[in-house]
Amino acid sequence: MGAGEMKPKATGGFRLRSRLVAVVVAALTVAGLVGVVAGSGQADARINGTGLQNNFSIDACGMPTNGAFGNKSMAPGRVNVRTWFKPGNQRTVIMLDGMRAQYDYSGWEINTNIQELVKRGVNVVEPIGGPASFYTNWNAPSNFNGQQRRYMWDCVIQNRLVPALKKRGYQGKNGKYAIMGISSGGNAALSLAAHRPDLYYAAGSLSGYNFLSAPGMHTMIRLAMLDVAPAPWNVDAMWGPPWDPRWYDNDPSMLINRMHGMKIFVGSGNGLFGRYNALPNVFDDLFKGSTLEVLAFTQAKAFEGLALINGLPVMSHYANGTHAWGYWQDMVWNAYAQGFFR
Repeated sequence: MGAGEMKPKATGGFRLRSRLVAVVVAALTVAGLVGVVAGSGQADARINGTGLQNNFSIDACGMPTNGAFGNKSMAPGRVNVRTWFKPGNQRTVIMLDGMRAQYDYSGWEINTNIQELVKRGVNVVEPIGGPASFYTNWNAPSNFNGQQRRYMWDCVIQNRLVPALKKRGYQGKNGKYAIMGISSGGNAALSLAAHRPDLYYAAGSLSGYNFLSAPGMHTMIRLAMLDVAPAPWNVDAMWGPPWDPRWYDNDPSMLINRMHGMKIFVGSGNGLFGRYNALPNVFDDLFKGSTLEVLAFTQAKAFEGLALINGLPVMSHYANGTHAWGYWQDMVWNAYAQGFFR
């Protein structure tokens, strides 16, 4: 959507139902503001725990290597991509990280075993970096923390990574890939797929924020970004102020009608402690992970309800759990069992 375009219009019935959902989400958003950073409940660390690696780098669309802070020269750089590839696999999934993405390894590799999908017919692709980026093209650099170049992650994923995968022989369904992400990478996965249905046959959001236009969400994201290194980030540099059309253009709930024909998966915990909550992470999991996951749960349910109204089938998985890697690992394997990658 261009800067001069109006936000998407809705029918009367859709608008009424959306407002009812928004009221519920808004109430729980306020509750979630007290804990806007992710909990740390862990699965086992698995760096280099799976074979069949095939790593490469791609052009960073003008960003310096290691993000928009890069090096003294700030010269255009590269984005590292770690993959697990097996000749003969007929499916490939791009896995996006969350708000605290690092520049050495993806949280998926650090904390989960989902790389084992490569042994089940699905190549796994993990682009590295992009903390607080939402995997989108920002309007401007974040002036709060001295960012020198604006993020260009939409360009990296859509215009650099996907062509690189095709060139290297990563197979997909009818030439298309699956894409999934956690937390801020979850709603990004849905948005990226909705904007480019020619590239993706399936998209999944795990504890993502799938209803960004709900009251209070802009404030929630603003507060969350203040705590992400290198802090603080200015959310207004991403998509502008709350009334900017770009917020609607990146809101999965506003893009549902662009998702018809795709497989869509949403998953979330309910904020209650489960199998991955244990010492020494109980404090963070309770006061941060639980509140954040309650918010993600309401967002997932709101999106699923709006999808139902619009005739979009959605695969889903809900369970006891907080905003933590062990539960996201389980969601991926649940999606696999439901046929998400087929």
